Amino acid sequence: MKATALRWLLGVALLSLVGATLAFRDRFDATALLAWVENAGAAGPAIFIVIYAAATVLLLPGAVITLAGGALFGPVWGTLWNLSGAALGALLAFLIARHLGADWVARRAGPRLRNLNEGVSAEGWRFVAFVRLVPLFPFNLLNYALGLTRIPLLAYVLASAIFMLPGALAYTWLGYTGRDALAGGADMVRNVLIALALLSALSFLPRLIRRLRTPPMLTVETLKTELESGERVLLLDVRPATDFNGEWGHIAGARSIPLEELPARLDNLEPDRPIRLVCRTDRRSTQAAVMLAKAGFADARVIQGGMTAWRTRGWPMVHAGTRSRDRASSA
Repeated sequence: MKATALRWLLGVALLSLVGATLAFRDRFDATALLAWVENAGAAGPAIFIVIYAAATVLLLPGAVITLAGGALFGPVWGTLWNLSGAALGALLAFLIARHLGADWVARRAGPRLRNLNEGVSAEGWRFVAFVRLVPLFPFNLLNYALGLTRIPLLAYVLASAIFMLPGALAYTWLGYTGRDALAGGADMVRNVLIALALLSALSFLPRLIRRLRTPPMLTVETLKTELESGERVLLLDVRPATDFNGEWGHIAGARSIPLEELPARLDNLEPDRPIRLVCRTDRRSTQAAVMLAKAGFADARVIQGGMTAWRTRGWPMVHAGTRSRDRASSA
């Protein structure tokens, strides 16, 4: 309870600070920043990185700071300090979002948002790379949004640092070429980056779309662990009844609802109960998962490989009228 209250308090404090920062963003002066860092001497780079990271967390425009970094430190060191500040700020925003909101979002996400989260998380660093290369996505807000997913922290950090490099280099070079570029040159660089990123996206988007449309799967090992630990899961076998009671049999505790009968029997299922779907392979169960997701079932997972994978491992199965074990070696 105290942890929840503390999270709410930190969230409100952060929103208040961001709101105040955005209200006075017009007073943000790049020239003053240049003078301040220049006067800091050897501590200038460290101060600049901290300012960049803080600006990222507080949703201040990063392009202006990146241009200023180029004007201050030149193309090489400027790129390094700009990238360091951006990466640090992105990491802080990611951790803040994950700590304050990831669990809340996971508990309240509907089936579509859950599938979206699963798809993004499955892509991992590839998705981070894509959104970092496409400047259409707002950098500051994106850091918080990615923190609400289950993308691994290390993948997020490494992909962000690597794939932010082209943009950081371009903006740093623009700032280095002259402080007058702060006025209008940013749009030119942005447009070039958009064109290059969209070309790379052509090969990436179909893969992501297929991933998002595919219901999340679990391995037979995970299913076996869930069943043996007594978790409250419903194992739904969507093969025809003749297969359920046939030569292969079925997994102990499984409930038979053939795929063709599922639409008419949805009312017999509990929407909040975790459902594990199994068929001979995983084709019919994938269709069943899509059907259940559209009907509002939040946790319907396909068992990858289905009965074939279970049978291959030699695990016990139940036959009609018996409780004998069926080993893969006797197939």
